Amino acid sequence: MGVILLALVVLSIIIWLGLLCFRGQFWLLDQQLEVEKLHTTSLPRVCAVIPARNEAELLPISLRSLLLQDYPGSLEVFLVDDRSTDGTANFAEGVAYALDKSQQLHIISGEPLPPGWSGKLWAVEQGIKNATKLTPDYYFLTDADIEHDVNSLCRLVAKAEQENLDLVSVMVRLRCQSYWEKLLIPAFVFFFQKLYPFRWVNNPKNPTAAAAGGSILIRREALERIGGIQAIRQALIDDCALAAAVKRSGVEEDARTWGRSDAEIFSFPASPRLPMSVSSPRGRIWLGLSTLTHSLRPYNSLATIWDMVARTAYTQLNYSPLLLLGTLVGMTLIYLVPPIGVMLGVVWRNWGILFTGLFAWLLMTLAYYPTIRFYKCSFWFALSLPAIAFLYTLMTLDSALRHWQGRGGNWKGRVYPNTNNS
Repeated sequence: MGVILLALVVLSIIIWLGLLCFRGQFWLLDQQLEVEKLHTTSLPRVCAVIPARNEAELLPISLRSLLLQDYPGSLEVFLVDDRSTDGTANFAEGVAYALDKSQQLHIISGEPLPPGWSGKLWAVEQGIKNATKLTPDYYFLTDADIEHDVNSLCRLVAKAEQENLDLVSVMVRLRCQSYWEKLLIPAFVFFFQKLYPFRWVNNPKNPTAAAAGGSILIRREALERIGGIQAIRQALIDDCALAAAVKRSGVEEDARTWGRSDAEIFSFPASPRLPMSVSSPRGRIWLGLSTLTHSLRPYNSLATIWDMVARTAYTQLNYSPLLLLGTLVGMTLIYLVPPIGVMLGVVWRNWGILFTGLFAWLLMTLAYYPTIRFYKCSFWFALSLPAIAFLYTLMTLDSALRHWQGRGGNWKGRVYPNTNNS
């Protein structure tokens, strides 16, 4: 038994060394928008689109921050009231009126949700449909719970213009004030970056694609090229689906340049014959972190964070029982085996298991610490990663159970049919 456990702990160490050295250095958190020196002389027209369903409580802060952007170019804001029952539209009008920005704000009454659409994307589609009449250069897709730094849009536009990007997105700083937020929210960011290393996302030679839905700047031509929001209309993880479609569009253009067939193109990323390098200016995306723009959404209890994760965790696994099983085994091996080795090493007085377990635990703590520091939490939370990972493993399992029971994708009072969007 001791030999098996020692082998598992050693395997965990090997995996952690691989993650630290060969997974795009995701743990360094070095892709941050505000640390770059950005400047542009062009002033493209931007239309912001905000889907809002029962967001009256947060709009006085979030909408105000958007209307007060220090952006010298043209900015129009389209807020889609997604059949709210709390007076969302009235609050939005009041915010704009108080700032003398009523002409800049366009409020759209949402139409009933048609079959085959997620609620948020249907609202975004209606906002874009109205914004298109102004022929903007960019759409700025954001959420009603985001408080933007005053220079946020300027930085996003400068980044897109300077580097000729089709899509620029930042993962805003999530709220991290309550105990449960400090325990679990930094880990959410850590796991997301491990799944989608930002360096890989930002590398046009790598097929990895992701975005963060709270702040996405996308070129109008890029959105039209992929077929509009309709192309991802059923996606619950809509931000990553949008980024994948945009990045893929650049590969498709290169593929046609190289004379590839449609069958090869649409096998991306499986076909090794497709050029992985996006040599054309189209399809380039960038994803980073923001230290100044942040989410207002509170997660004061374990239950609220649990529901947030369980809503889409099984979707992320493409509703695959095999991927679920692999995830459960992987999480156990990577995060739980080391502390188990430490505890059993003490009980058995097996110093080999004890010290290898401690070494594996140290590796994961070192990997997690930059995220803990980014969120200004105590170092002791970094040592708690095994327990945190155990909770996330249970959330993922619960997400699958909800899917099997027909309760998956519950959000804002709606339960969406479970659809494989791969």
